Amino acid sequence: MTHRILILGGTTEARQLAAKLAGRGDLDITLSLAGRTENPLAQPVPVRTGGFGGAQGLADWLAGHKTDLLIDATHPYAARISANAAEAARMAGVPIFALRRPGWELGDGDRWTLVEDGEQAVAALGETPRRVFLALGRQEVAAFETAPQHAYVIRSVDPIEPPLGVPDATYILARGPFAEADERALLKTHKIDVIVAKNSGGQATYGKIAAARQLGVEVILFRRPPLPEVLSAPSVSAMAEMVDHFVGPAEKRGV
Repeated sequence: MTHRILILGGTTEARQLAAKLAGRGDLDITLSLAGRTENPLAQPVPVRTGGFGGAQGLADWLAGHKTDLLIDATHPYAARISANAAEAARMAGVPIFALRRPGWELGDGDRWTLVEDGEQAVAALGETPRRVFLALGRQEVAAFETAPQHAYVIRSVDPIEPPLGVPDATYILARGPFAEADERALLKTHKIDVIVAKNSGGQATYGKIAAARQLGVEVILFRRPPLPEVLSAPSVSAMAEMVDHFVGPAEKRGV
């Protein structure tokens, strides 16, 4: 029996999970991408690009494609998508799992300020001009136009268009993972006083957090948003085991 699985992706883990499951003959996998990244990496399974039209649209897709399992492997900050996924699964009567990487934990030597959004991050920067490393996506950086006194170094996967309306901004286009040594060099080269980032978790972008700790650089972190309570796994391997159990519980019991 072939089980149809839809993975809501956009993260490294989603791609890794798809690759891990792609070779199985008992699974028919589709990976869904929102389409916000201009040049996404090649994926190991068929890809669907674009939104579904909210929870109802996703529920209709799940039912129309006779989906057996929905896996939410979106970014930890994609709260609306995760909420829609949980609601759509309920509406369609389809089981849902979530792949949720743990957030970073405060360690000895870390200088963290936690904020809810860009507006609070701007307030946390203060009035005195500082050199700021923005490790954020295109949708979050606009808030910093209200603080033009700072000098910004902005790193993103896609170009920031239009550019930030401030007099001093440097743009870096790059896709992780980023090594700690390279992050330390970046912070030193640009004389960074403070980093503004999301608590994305995982190792791919942790280098800047470790580098900030070593250099005594302050970090302003966006708090993680609340997510719906569904069955979840913290890693690709753990999620693959959940899928394995889901599609073959009878075989595992020796029935």
